[in-house]
Amino acid sequence: MPFVKALVIIPTYNEREGIEAIIRAVFELNCGLEVLIVDDNSPDGTAAIVKGLQESLTGLHILERSGKLGLGTAYVAGFKYAIER
Repeated sequence: MPFVKALVIIPTYNEREGIEAIIRAVFELNCGLEVLIVDDNSPDGTAAIVKGLQESLTGLHILERSGKLGLGTAYVAGFKYAIER
């Protein structure tokens, strides 16, 4: 994975209704951002929507967690993901 200057971390839980719109809004900024969705095992299929969008959006990543672990830890997991890559 090449060096990325900026990564937008978006924690999610049951965001099926709005996840595509927010992801597309970030990419429409056209400023070289990548997006990491940190999903806490949303039962509504949020992760599946993100995975479908990955087929057409380069720079969209997903980190799926095992349960509803909280907003703060989702950001920490996102920061760790970014540092490791």
